[in-house]
Amino acid sequence: MINVLFVCTGNTCRSPMAEAILKSKNIAGVEVRSSGVFAMNGSDASPHAKQVLEDQQMKHDHQSSLLTEQQVEWATYILTMTSGHKANIVATFPSAKTKTFTLKEFAGGSGDVGDPYGGSLSVYQKTFEELKLLIEKSLHKLS
Repeated sequence: MINVLFVCTGNTCRSPMAEAILKSKNIAGVEVRSSGVFAMNGSDASPHAKQVLEDQQMKHDHQSSLLTEQQVEWATYILTMTSGHKANIVATFPSAKTKTFTLKEFAGGSGDVGDPYGGSLSVYQKTFEELKLLIEKSLHKLS
């Protein structure tokens, strides 16, 4: 079993969309979750994130969760949206160092996935497309 944990800041925009994208691939032996380094437990995904997922026919029932030690232990891979998220996780959970990557790094590139929070629906759509491409580039590592 491969356990993938996507992490962003508040767990309401990027990481829930990434979670929904990878879950939609229905890869046997891969379980997917998401959380945030500064999330409030129980918040809904942002309205634009929900709209983008609905437009893509991706059902995703989401409630935000703050990153915990249990999630870190559960994860095979922790994929963050920014190098700042990665640094925060490694500083807080040193045991996560060898399994924590930015999503772009995991996909073979570098840089951060920009935060669409507060942006228009089109900003969220662009973020979704970026996440989808990065996840597709990473699939060979998950099979």
